[in-house]
Amino acid sequence: MRRMTTAVTALSLIVLLPIPANAQQVAPPAVVLPTDRTVLPIPEPSYPHSTVFDARNATPPPRFEVKAPVGAPNVLIVLIDDMGFGQSGAFGGPIRMPTVEKLANEGLRYNEFHTTALCSPTRSALLSGRNHHMNNFGSIAETATTFPGQTGQRPNSVATIAEMLRLNGYSTAHFGKNHETAAWEVSPSGPTDRWPTRQGFDKFYGFMGGETNQWAPLIYDGMTQVEPSKDPNYNFMTDMTNKAIDWMQYQKSLTPDKPFFMYFAPGATHAPHHVPKEWIAKYKGKFDQGWDKLREETLARQIKLGVVPSGTKLAPKPEAIKDWAALSPDERKLFARQMEVFAGFGEYADTEIGRLVDAVKATGQLDNTLVFYIVGDNGASAEGGMNGLFNEMTYFNSVQESVQDILKHYDELGSPMTYSHYAAGWAVAGDTPFTWTKQVASSYGGTRNGMVVHWPKGIAAKGEVRSQWHHVIDIVPTILEATKIPEPKSVNGTPQAPIEGVSMAYSFGNAGAASRHTTQYFEIFGNRAIYSDGWLAGTIHRAAWETTNRRPLEQDIWELYDTRSDFSLTNDLAAKNPDKLKELQDLFLKEAVKWRAAPR
Repeated sequence: MRRMTTAVTALSLIVLLPIPANAQQVAPPAVVLPTDRTVLPIPEPSYPHSTVFDARNATPPPRFEVKAPVGAPNVLIVLIDDMGFGQSGAFGGPIRMPTVEKLANEGLRYNEFHTTALCSPTRSALLSGRNHHMNNFGSIAETATTFPGQTGQRPNSVATIAEMLRLNGYSTAHFGKNHETAAWEVSPSGPTDRWPTRQGFDKFYGFMGGETNQWAPLIYDGMTQVEPSKDPNYNFMTDMTNKAIDWMQYQKSLTPDKPFFMYFAPGATHAPHHVPKEWIAKYKGKFDQGWDKLREETLARQIKLGVVPSGTKLAPKPEAIKDWAALSPDERKLFARQMEVFAGFGEYADTEIGRLVDAVKATGQLDNTLVFYIVGDNGASAEGGMNGLFNEMTYFNSVQESVQDILKHYDELGSPMTYSHYAAGWAVAGDTPFTWTKQVASSYGGTRNGMVVHWPKGIAAKGEVRSQWHHVIDIVPTILEATKIPEPKSVNGTPQAPIEGVSMAYSFGNAGAASRHTTQYFEIFGNRAIYSDGWLAGTIHRAAWETTNRRPLEQDIWELYDTRSDFSLTNDLAAKNPDKLKELQDLFLKEAVKWRAAPR
């Protein structure tokens, strides 16, 4: 104790020694806070070492703090899972989704927005602004290989928008589905570099894989597993919404001027279709007409709404999908019930999202919140096969359930006693007016998703449709332009691969502006396509319900469409215009090499 006292006394003497009156005081030079945001983290300013011992005679420098640009908006990305272009009422579908419909009526609908055709690839591209193979997500996390472009491990040279915004003064949070961490990295021993809280998110509350039981989910708060709720009325959709609202309110209570970035990605409407029974009851009898009639009704609504051009034809169904009229009474009964469950799940999820939007509005922040509501991360899922599923695990084990087996659980579908999915015919109907579904990256049925953008402070137009051709990699550059934050050249010491998307901001105030995203390749599980200046060429290697490839890659049959006059891809021009097809096939190979989509 004596030694400590002596030391403190000596230090006090040093600090308190008077400075001679004739001593020259050296004031610190004027400091200019850094304005270069292209190197992240933004380095702290360097101050010269002080020669003044008495703080009373020294001038302190200004406190260094990284803040977002003045007036930068909050950013909210809502990403629905496995919902097709023709399912939400906001895009002419049969499912009432009041939140996205309201946002659309107060903002913009994009009717030529595209995803990758599969979960993990779309999510990695969405959050990075780079193509999915450049994120090493050529397919889902669970099917990764050691080939570049397929490892399931996002490289350090590809920072997420969450990290970019966090290092520019934003609060950041992710709620819901991740599916961007390789399966072997989801464990207590890690590595944890690619968990959400180490990829730019201050807060993560959700599940790591492609799906989870909505009644009893395997969820994490940060990197800590959460004990399952014992509440008999628990559903993850409501839980994650509660957590998101709480987090947002904390931010705006403690730091009202600090903008937030929230990525809200429900498990809905991916299987299992788990929804409280009162939501299912809303759709009792609504799908008794079947999927063929539903496709016709949906297309009519789409044309009336203006999200599909007048005169658009309904593309043919895949040959494997039976006509509704040819089904047995038991098949019709079961399949109609499956769609009632799915529709209830969709409306329930959107209504919960409405609570989140209302909470943002209650803080007075909604006008300056840039909302991207993306209605699906790919086309509707046909992974339920021809009969749908009582237990989706049978799909992953290539076991086909019979109609009679599933009918035994008719009244349980959607409940905690099931792990259900609907029949593939509903997925085809859900992708109206197109032919194909999720996983088929060579068709707009697999890649075309409705999107709504809402930002009252930044977008004057209300209730308008935008038909510029865009892709999920365009979201990040749009956010950067809206927030006035430059694309970073270096993040955390690693030089960055250039962002490959194109900002959509030019289209906010100009419905007639020419599309700026003019070329885009697609590839998932050998299904591949190339879009270029209105033309689309592609080949179907395997459908979602098929367990083997149709033919070797080099023998695949390519199709060609002029999308400028053929919205629904009904007029194959491959035989009439072989030169154009060859040109696009060559372009695909060039793009595949450029963006690490080869080998497949």
